[in-house]
Amino acid sequence: MVSGTIFHCRKNSWPPEEYINRVTLQLLDYDSAAPPRQAWRRRLNSHANILKEFSITFMEAIKMVRLGIRLWSYVREEASHGRKAPIDPFTKEATKPSASQGVPLGGMGSGSISRGFRGEFRHFQIIPGICEASPVMANQFSIFVSRDGGNRTYASVLAPGQHEGLGKSCDQGISSWGWNLSGQHSSYHAVFPRAWTIYDGEPDPELKISCRQISPFIPHNYEDSSLPTAVFVYTLVNTGRERAKVSLLFSWANSIGGFSHLSGDHVNEPFIGKDGISGVLLHHKTAKDNPPVTFAIAATETQNVNVSVLPCFGLEEGSPVTAKDMWTKMAQDGQFDRENFNTGRSMPSLPGETLCAAVSASTWVEPHGKCTVAFGVAWSSPKVKFLKGSSYYRRYTKYFGTSERAAEELVHYALTSYKQWEEEIERWQDPVLKDESLPEWYRFTLFNELYFLVAGGTVWIDSFPVVENSTNDKRWLQKDKKIAVTSAKVDSQGVIVDHKSETYLADNDTGLGDHGKRPAFKEELVNASQHKRLTQTQDDDVGRFLYLEGVEYIMWCTYDVHFYASFALLDLFPKIELSIQREFAKAVLCEDGRKVRFLAEGNWGIRKVRGAVPHDLGTHDPWNEMNAYNIHDTSKWKDLNPKFVLQVYRDFAATGDMSFGIDVWPSVRAAMEYMEQFDRDNDGLIENDGFPDQTYDTWTVHGVSAYCGCLWLAALQAAAAMAFQLGDKDFGEKCKRNFLKAKYAFESKLWNGSYFNYDSGSSSNSKSIHSDQLAGQWYTASSGLPNLFDDYKIRSALQKIFDYNVMKVRGGRMGAVNGMLPNGKVDETCMQSREIWTGVTYAVASTMILAGMKEQAFTTAEGIFIAGWSEDGYGYSFQTPEAWTIDGHFRSLIYMRPLAIWGMQWALTMPRVVLEPPKINTMDRIDISPLSSRSSHPETGVKKVAPKSKCLGNSVFNCAC
Repeated sequence: MVSGTIFHCRKNSWPPEEYINRVTLQLLDYDSAAPPRQAWRRRLNSHANILKEFSITFMEAIKMVRLGIRLWSYVREEASHGRKAPIDPFTKEATKPSASQGVPLGGMGSGSISRGFRGEFRHFQIIPGICEASPVMANQFSIFVSRDGGNRTYASVLAPGQHEGLGKSCDQGISSWGWNLSGQHSSYHAVFPRAWTIYDGEPDPELKISCRQISPFIPHNYEDSSLPTAVFVYTLVNTGRERAKVSLLFSWANSIGGFSHLSGDHVNEPFIGKDGISGVLLHHKTAKDNPPVTFAIAATETQNVNVSVLPCFGLEEGSPVTAKDMWTKMAQDGQFDRENFNTGRSMPSLPGETLCAAVSASTWVEPHGKCTVAFGVAWSSPKVKFLKGSSYYRRYTKYFGTSERAAEELVHYALTSYKQWEEEIERWQDPVLKDESLPEWYRFTLFNELYFLVAGGTVWIDSFPVVENSTNDKRWLQKDKKIAVTSAKVDSQGVIVDHKSETYLADNDTGLGDHGKRPAFKEELVNASQHKRLTQTQDDDVGRFLYLEGVEYIMWCTYDVHFYASFALLDLFPKIELSIQREFAKAVLCEDGRKVRFLAEGNWGIRKVRGAVPHDLGTHDPWNEMNAYNIHDTSKWKDLNPKFVLQVYRDFAATGDMSFGIDVWPSVRAAMEYMEQFDRDNDGLIENDGFPDQTYDTWTVHGVSAYCGCLWLAALQAAAAMAFQLGDKDFGEKCKRNFLKAKYAFESKLWNGSYFNYDSGSSSNSKSIHSDQLAGQWYTASSGLPNLFDDYKIRSALQKIFDYNVMKVRGGRMGAVNGMLPNGKVDETCMQSREIWTGVTYAVASTMILAGMKEQAFTTAEGIFIAGWSEDGYGYSFQTPEAWTIDGHFRSLIYMRPLAIWGMQWALTMPRVVLEPPKINTMDRIDISPLSSRSSHPETGVKKVAPKSKCLGNSVFNCAC
């Protein structure tokens, strides 16, 4: 519940002793059973308030009425074909979102399941692009305790309170179970990818319980981080004077969320695996010809722990074994019959029936003794099928195969590997968590924002599409298809001087999909081998990676947002980051002539223009049908191409991967040359076109804009530096000359003495203070390049943003509002000007760190924590939205852009840039400051990117020393 204290006080520490008895913490202080000192925490009886969604004003509705009509028509048209529109503001989830989310389960790209902090399993995203938000209430952990020869017993689901939809306790379903936990003495502690639930004397006052949830999200580990599995390790401490028989129960419905459990033809079967790991496989037949899914739930049997299973029980009266029967059996015996392992596969369920299974692990805990019990869950959905495109195998099948029984192998691997995972996770996280120079909220929020790389609808596939063989179900990789291309040699001006035709082996299918022949792309590549390199990384094939813009905006790898989020991938999984950039580099050189209607104006254009960076990689046929976004014609957007150049240069400099730079350079050059058409007055600077032609796609821009203009300046400098590094001197000189002209024009038209105006137009908001006005400078500094402007101007603009956009909105406890008028009032020109964007706030904070304004940076970013993550905030933990209003009403939960918090970490611990801009003697630089600000980084906590001489002579734009 939002408290009135949110705007009156700041809390600096959240010690576990406020949530757990000190004695209990001491008892659990072994084998990672106790939560860390720094973590996001909640009591299990905390109220999960319903979240409030934003609404548009009457005037905004009037302005967007035509767009709304066209969008409504488009949504209906897509639905008639059985598809979901990528943006659908009209269809709402049956379950209203609430402040109940916790750490999700699993690695990246193989489907995800979220788990609320009170214990419910929800937000099933097994099928790409579909999120079933409602909790599956049959999926629970429960406990049964017997003491004093059975005279004292406790039986309870390990989730607090009565939930909606459970029905009456006299039913045969899960309402008959013991929902006895109050949650008053239980608490949840999260540092992604782990979470701890501590039951401090409930339901049994003499039993302390720790449940530790572990998922394989391990930086730089490209195998285990792709696995769809998680482990739950229970630590039991008996503080009583007598032995206690403790049985833990893990129940699971044969369901992928929603109403899928009622569709019928689902089958369960028990299994006994290696190393004492036993459980149940739940084979789920999906609807609409989607690939099947198999779950495995299991526990590890040891000398002290006995594992038994109930392969099948139902939730309906009339089931051979009902949920009530199952609960009664456990309450009486604490385990199931051993013969259940011999029952084999069940009969397929009938439509309308719910098929569930359970695994029990029972043990005796001696007085003042301890015991550990480990459960695991895995799900195997080896094949990804997109509605309009090809099918692919997920990344994990490279290691575990495509059999339906892969789930058994996955859960076995998880239960035998989780200790090693935890060691690697702790080595990664401890330096940050224990760094007392950082604010405590930042230390754990940095990791918790990574939840999106699991719960954000990620898909990670092997490199090749599936080719079905009618005679068997073997895997066939389409390596032999020959594609004809034209190769060409070009001179420094891009003029073809020689060309020939040849063939090469395709790395991906761009031919037939599920709906016949697809209209062909036009691909203009320098040569065939370059195409192959752009499709596949140099030595290590990490497959292909997709992640959604958000669960409400179903577009893969939305590039203007990836600009903010990509710091997380670059830092933790750089090979994935480079593979995404290669995908977009390939796309730059493609054209797709299929007609598309753009909904904002109702005009028509083509899907993809050569030279333009696509907005996204598609929705229903990624890689082959890009630009699912159709509100505006993004080939006319002014931010996408500069963002591509900036990301490529940053990644090139940070990784030192020369082959990457060589491979993508033709695309970088094409992207820069494409933008020249938007410099209509030959001043070197691009102009906006009087519509929202950038990531702020409801906020109109006129003439030169601070946001796009600054990005363009930064792109010119980055392109010049990269050109010189790769030996394309003529193009480097051209970019340098344009930079010098453009910088003069930019400052002349927009600098007003304290910040850069929103744009050079004459509208009522042209002088607005845009929080994101220095986005180009952010990337410039993050890439080790000289600052774009004098140090004074950078710090002045950032201070203005801090004083106005941050501190004038609820005392700095909400983040940075996008637009603020010079009179100190929020710019209400449009929906987005009055919003606070979480990811942009983190980006602004990153820029402040790089400019030596560390105190302002953490105050700015803390507003996102206070409003979004704190106990007195609005409840957006593990579902950080794109935006909220100054009243805290959200837009678009579970969104990509907040990963930009890793831009802050990049700024704080930036590695030495491997590739430095070469020393070039340029005496023709016009009236540009000596850029002394690169040496003005704060001495506390910020490392310089690379050693610089006093005059920064290693810059493309500065004199040699």
